[in-house]
Amino acid sequence: MQDHTQHTDHAQHAEHAEHAEHAEHTGHVGWRMAAQATLHCLTGCAIGEVLGMVVGTAFGWGNTATMVLAIALAFFFGYTLTLRSVRKAGVDFRTAFRVALAADTLSIAVMELIDNGLIALWPGAMDATLADALFWGTLALSLAVAFVVTTPVNKWMIGRGKGHAVVHQYHH
Repeated sequence: MQDHTQHTDHAQHAEHAEHAEHAEHTGHVGWRMAAQATLHCLTGCAIGEVLGMVVGTAFGWGNTATMVLAIALAFFFGYTLTLRSVRKAGVDFRTAFRVALAADTLSIAVMELIDNGLIALWPGAMDATLADALFWGTLALSLAVAFVVTTPVNKWMIGRGKGHAVVHQYHH
């Protein structure tokens, strides 16, 4: 006669693993997952910010027009990165677009508010050009501060099954 205790233990282990994964999605979220989600948003924001500043400067636009372009591009690239990863999982475009909007809107908005707010308030930063160390230093600092402020926002959202928790579902 076969001993089935090992099979039962395996089933309990699988059930425990499923519970652990479920716990990760329903409130017992670690800072690591939140930081990864924030880094994802930061990547899109940084691409958009730099590109917007370069384009605005190249065309000789004023601060307001350049900042508006940089913010719009930050949202565009943030959404695009999420859209791309969700589409890779085989999700149709419409659903992937909705997921990207739900996952990234608050995160990008907080990041852009902090990032651009710091740049606007930093003495001389708005008048710095691409050739100035002040431009790049302020941009790097503002993105770092935005990362620190936005990570708890993403942790809160993921812990409630929102934000990048939704994106995470498509990576399995």
